[in-house]
Amino acid sequence: MRITVLSGAGISAESGVPTFRDDKNGLWSRFDPYELSSVQGWQRNPERVWGWYLWRHYLVGTVEPNAGHRAVAAWQDHAEVSVVTQNVDDLHERAGSSPVHHLHGSLFDFRCATCDLPYTGQLPQMTEPALEVEPPGCDCGGLIRPDIVWFGEALPEGPWQRAVEATTTADVLVVVGTSGLVYPAAGLPELAVARGTVVVEVNPEPTPLSSSATVTVRESASTALPTLMQRLPALLN
Repeated sequence: MRITVLSGAGISAESGVPTFRDDKNGLWSRFDPYELSSVQGWQRNPERVWGWYLWRHYLVGTVEPNAGHRAVAAWQDHAEVSVVTQNVDDLHERAGSSPVHHLHGSLFDFRCATCDLPYTGQLPQMTEPALEVEPPGCDCGGLIRPDIVWFGEALPEGPWQRAVEATTTADVLVVVGTSGLVYPAAGLPELAVARGTVVVEVNPEPTPLSSSATVTVRESASTALPTLMQRLPALLN
């Protein structure tokens, strides 16, 4: 069996990773998310944007994969599993999943904003949040930025193509913890539905996908996923 998992912010929130709009302590609470996650915001104040993402990088490093992440990794013992995620953390990888296709980039990858070369140098240490931090420089003279898809930027071609392939070849698509509102990622379940693929939505709240999913499970990821494969035959009947 081929299983593809499309995961969103809900699964990581259970590990203590705040969603983007919640992840603003007092330092950044007065800034619109667009100011912290757009090319225009970066151009206006790269120190502020770098400080925001560097803090999120270290924040994610302090949390652990939850039962939902671990369950998805455990499915690999019984099926061919691909993970497509809208999340920028590394919790799927740390739980043991592979491959993991990051549609929106990763807090653990960095590149030059000018020449696009990956950055593998040292990061500034951060034990407390700081409103502005000077980004490292590249040999070309550019500044190092997080390799994250910002507002208005296209998804990375490679991960997107692999996500489409994983969706179109899946026997079952499990959509967990995503609102179904952010495109083009939200188009993947629609593609699966159009192909007649079994689509299982795991989300405590209804989403635009709910009416067309084969099965909806109104539970959190950490509750539903550890037993989902055992329950699936009964759910589909």
